[in-house]
Amino acid sequence: MNLSELNNLDPNNIGSWPIAARIIVIVLLCITILFAGYYLDTSDQSLALEKAIAKEHELKQAFEQKQAKAANLDAYKEQMLEMERSFGALLRQLPSKTEVADLLVDISRVGIQAGLEFELFKPEAESPKEFYAELPIRLRVKGTYHQFGRFASGTAALPRIVTLHDLNIFSTAKKTGNATDGKPNLMIMEATAKTYRYLEQEETSARKKHARRSRK
Repeated sequence: MNLSELNNLDPNNIGSWPIAARIIVIVLLCITILFAGYYLDTSDQSLALEKAIAKEHELKQAFEQKQAKAANLDAYKEQMLEMERSFGALLRQLPSKTEVADLLVDISRVGIQAGLEFELFKPEAESPKEFYAELPIRLRVKGTYHQFGRFASGTAALPRIVTLHDLNIFSTAKKTGNATDGKPNLMIMEATAKTYRYLEQEETSARKKHARRSRK
């Protein structure tokens, strides 16, 4: 079949076409149908398959992570119990509201036993935190370096937590041309001692309610 024969084919009467032309048309129709079927169906299935493979990979990773946690569950439980014990021990070092006054007396007593002379001992307003309150105490004491050191060691040895902040030490000696009289050079130490008390259950609940009302 040549080009002139193709030009003479009647598209309205395909049945009269030569067998070769009809085979070509059938092949082209099959290719068109297969091509359309691929885009209408197979491509969607391929995309769905890719998503399923990706999801399977994510699920495998999640399963492996959970399996690892399950295998170490006893160790995690033991760690949690140890953390609870440690937290409880720290919490017991925080005084209750009724014990704060005694703690202030203890801090003052430690300073006096160290040989310090108090010029200022002023508890400030407490600052509530998550589950505890911070109680700052402004201090101004007179003494020697060794006495300051004994005071710091003594407060650290108290059964309740006491920390020293914002230390500022300066000399009280006047600059003169005279020789020293052999007495120890007294210094002034200004600092903020901070102690902490745990908040009672009703205080914690009240703070949470206040925070919720503030967010509304």
